Amino acid sequence: MIAILTGDIINSQAGQPSDWLLKLKKVLNHYGTSPKQWEIYRGDSFQLSVAPKVALLAALHIKAAIKQTKNQDVRIALGIGQETHHAQNITESNGSAYVHSGEAFENMKKQTLVIQSEDPHWNDTLNLMLTLALLTANQWSSTVAKIITTVIEHPTKNQKDIAKLLNKSQSTISEALKRGGYEEVMNLNRYYTQQLDTL
Repeated sequence: MIAILTGDIINSQAGQPSDWLLKLKKVLNHYGTSPKQWEIYRGDSFQLSVAPKVALLAALHIKAAIKQTKNQDVRIALGIGQETHHAQNITESNGSAYVHSGEAFENMKKQTLVIQSEDPHWNDTLNLMLTLALLTANQWSSTVAKIITTVIEHPTKNQKDIAKLLNKSQSTISEALKRGGYEEVMNLNRYYTQQLDTL
């Protein structure tokens, strides 16, 4: 099984593309190499292939990175399934994971993050939880988003270390993580990884 993230940047025309493009590329590079594991196409759309266990964290990581800019957000459809054809370019590969991701992306309404697998009941439960998590994540300020990005990128560091890295006080880090619902979002990610075993 693999996971395919299909996404695009909301408000990509506002401000300079360089504001968000470098941030997006940095996160995508964190999960693989282009063009085999990720590609940016049509200017503001992208696709990323990762192991299902890290897929939701990768989606949240991308969201946190993009939310650091003033005008942008991101829409991501996470498809879980098989890969039956592995091409040199991810956009030419295919299989059920790609189909799920593409279908979920086409059917996205106002939601900015959705999941689709073979199992409709599994999808419904996770998507309901995501809807609730997004009530907080869609409101991340650029400061909160930057701190969450840094924490995701340095999983072994504690709040004191993160504070040093960002030249902020530990209380600022703690407060921002609380405001951003970081602990709750990570609990959701844990639940998601446990539920993968039932697919």
